Amino acid sequence: MTAPDPSATVSRMEADAGAAGPFALFAAWLAEAEASEPNDPNAMCLATTTPEGFPSARMVLLKGLDARGFVFFTNRESRKGDELGANPRAALLFHWKTLRRQVRVEGRVEEVTAEESDAYYATRPRLSRLGAWASRQSRPLSGRAELEEALREAEARFPGAEIPRPPHWGGYRVLPERLEFWRDMPFRLHDRQIFRADAGGGTGAGGGWRTESLYP
Repeated sequence: MTAPDPSATVSRMEADAGAAGPFALFAAWLAEAEASEPNDPNAMCLATTTPEGFPSARMVLLKGLDARGFVFFTNRESRKGDELGANPRAALLFHWKTLRRQVRVEGRVEEVTAEESDAYYATRPRLSRLGAWASRQSRPLSGRAELEEALREAEARFPGAEIPRPPHWGGYRVLPERLEFWRDMPFRLHDRQIFRADAGGGTGAGGGWRTESLYP
């Protein structure tokens, strides 16, 4: 089988991206993933670093997207919270296997406002809200019984419907400085489109985006 003419295999990604910008393009891809992925289309790999520069990665869920960036929530006393406190920069990776697509995001990280954290926390199921009080995330656990006892204590502390957000629990927003949209193509001649924030700020500070294609 002969390789295709590269000009015939280039997708409309560049035209679409140039017209819509990275956030609109991401939202369109996420909507397609929500229709095709069997589990957690909003799952993303979050990579942080220790103060010594050692990388650390784990899966989290995207819970918000706006013109500023990508939002997730967690215990800020967890390992990722400690690492983001020491180095507020991160990378995200979305991989949608059924669509054969990836999106990579790199940028600064900031804490979301207390109001944003409160609003999302209020939408969580009751046991998830209690679990935020019970779990000392990333700390040593002697056994399952210890966690279950902590949950019972949280239930006794907050017997009604009103469960306040723990002060150590909240959200982060990744403010992208670079995004890469990757799409599988025949013969490994993949589409790779990069967006880089202008010096004026491509994350809601009035600036735009520079784009370029990369070799696969």
